[in-house]
This record gives sequence, structure tokens and C-alpha cells, in this order.
Amino acid sequence: MKMNKRVLSMLMTTTMLATVTACGSDTNADVAGTTETTVAAEETTTASTDDATVAETTEEVAESYEIPEGMYLSELTGEPISEEIQDQRPIAVMVDNESLALPHYGIAEADVVYEMMNSTKNDRITRLMCIIKDWGNIEQMGSIRSTRPTNILLMSEWNAVLCHDGGPYYNDQYFVRDWADHFSGTFSRVSNGKSREYTEYILSGDLEANFEDSGYSVTYNEFANEDTSHFTFTDYGTTVDLSDNGYQYCADATFIDIKPFSHNGSQLVYNEETQTYDYYEYGEIHEDAEDGEVLTFDNVILQKCSFAQLDENGYLIYNCIDTNQPGLYATKGKITDIVWTKTTETEITRYYDENGNEITMNTGKTYIALIPDDTWDQLAIYGN
Repeated sequence: MKMNKRVLSMLMTTTMLATVTACGSDTNADVAGTTETTVAAEETTTASTDDATVAETTEEVAESYEIPEGMYLSELTGEPISEEIQDQRPIAVMVDNESLALPHYGIAEADVVYEMMNSTKNDRITRLMCIIKDWGNIEQMGSIRSTRPTNILLMSEWNAVLCHDGGPYYNDQYFVRDWADHFSGTFSRVSNGKSREYTEYILSGDLEANFEDSGYSVTYNEFANEDTSHFTFTDYGTTVDLSDNGYQYCADATFIDIKPFSHNGSQLVYNEETQTYDYYEYGEIHEDAEDGEVLTFDNVILQKCSFAQLDENGYLIYNCIDTNQPGLYATKGKITDIVWTKTTETEITRYYDENGNEITMNTGKTYIALIPDDTWDQLAIYGN
């Protein structure tokens, strides 16, 4: 992909994207005007035919976006999913993101994927945490690795059960809490020719056995937020176009280079055909080893977040409980600045636009990255 476009350095919220042309440009207005003129000309000659066609089209669209029988709109994606699992708790799966752990299995099935620095060592290598609602269909997922305190705080928002393989003793003060259900080191080992730390995976039946042995509730329990939906989604079948919102700061975003994740080289490239962001790392597009599916997202959220290093080994915790901190939200090839707030350990992180309203997001899968505040200005956004 030829990158001869202007790079935008991400600074503080008040200056983010200030030099970029607004999404609602005059060019778009001209195109809209041309379209309207064409439609008007057609109406003068084929009014009755057009009326019938419009009526049929409207009816077809209404039918195509009707929620199928036996399904409801998922609180994780805003899209139809079986009513049979409506009350089922999600799981949060810690996935190794070192190149030696690749290829990943089952990651493309996740509803929400977090990426964050796992250690200040090793070029600040990242780890993934995958939130999955319909975990009963998992055939293979992983490989599974250890967790950090930040992941425990974030998984609690979802009333999820954290799936991991150990971690530093800093986790202990959180795992003693009633809301911190987790499975550690209880999954299957797969002989893949790699050293042991890269061989643990969730296989079919593992989770059912874990829930039975632990006594944890499979359904949402008393620690679930009253409103389990993290996001405000647009109506199913409709689309959010950030250029329609009149935001002061809004820009094209077809290539998001997360330079702060230098070890992994994480990038999000807008796919015009699917209108989603394909995930790249280590210089290659991410394809699931299970079925070849590309890891792609309808929504991208980048959170600027400070952190505290806990020891000389590089262990850390993000200060993910905070208020009115800067961030960015990208969808459908556009990006705008936001602020995020999380008030307690189990409270949902909320995302607000420049007007103080919760952002309305497109339905589908979401990528969330916690970007260290000391490297936030290294983010680079390329537009058209």
C-alpha cells in the first residue's frame, strides 16, 4: 500500500486533528447535489414507476433488517444473535501476541478485542484480550497466556470470566474480589512443536467443564451492570457516518499506524470493500489459522492512558479508572476525537463525543487499544 499521504501526529484532545480537513467537505456536497438533480430529472418522466419502485425497495429494506425470529440484538455487537444465550456471560480470553505464538486460532470470532502493552520490556510487546459472547461454539482459541491487573479491571465491566494462564502476584489483590471470576491454566494442551508456554488453547468442551467444576454462574450474576450494553449502537440496519455529525474535528482515516506498539507493528487498514478495518501486525494481515478469516473491525477505539510500572521486570498497571481522558474513534474510514471515563472497578468505560454525548457506534466488532500516554503522540493517521 503506497503511503504518500499526510501523517497526523496525535497530541492533546484540544489539538487533535485540528489541521485536517473536516469530513463534511464541499466535494461531498457537490456529489449530493448531482445525485439530487439526477433523481429529480428521472421523476419528471417516470414518476408513477419510481413511486412503485421506491415502495418495493423500502419494503425490502425493512424486511432485510428485521430481527430474525429467535434472535436478539447482542449487547456486544448490536447485531442479531440467538436468544438462547441472551443471559449468558461473556468470557475474556488472554491471547499471546508474541510472533512465536502465531498463528492465532479463533481470534476472528471475538466480538471485542483489546490490545495493550503487556510489559515495558521487549519493545513494549502487546497482548490481546478477546471478549466473546457465544463461547459455546469455540473449537480452538489461543494460545492462552498470563494476565495483568488491567485485564482484570476491564473484564469486570463485562461481567466476564477471565481465561488465562497465571500471571504475577500483583493480580492476587483483584482475584480475591467477588466479581473477579477466572479460569487459570485449566485448558487443553496442543502438541504444535513449540515450547510449553505456547501450547495452551481453549478447545471444544473446555469451558463447559470449567464452569461445572468452578460453580460459577454461566449467566449474568449480581455483579453485572444493570445496563450490560457497553456501547450505544445505531439502529440495526443503519449506518453511522461521522461526517454527518458536524464535529469540529473529523478526518479521513484509511490507515491507522499504532507506532507505540512498535514490537508488534500493529496497524489497522481500511478495507473499502468490507467497510471495516483489517488488522495487521508483524507486517502481515491477520488471518485466523482456524478458517483463514481476516481479523477485521467495524469500530476502532484508541484510549490515551497513563500507567504505573510495578517493578524492574516491566510489570505494569494502566490507570484505566479515570475521567475525561482523550481518545479517538474511527469507523467507515473516518475518525474523530472522544473522551473516555471509567469511574469504578466494575463500571463500564463510557465514550463521549465533543458535545458530551455518548458516541453512537456502528454495529459489529470493536477493537480497543490502550495507548500509553508517553507515546500517544507517535500515533499516525493517514487519510485520502
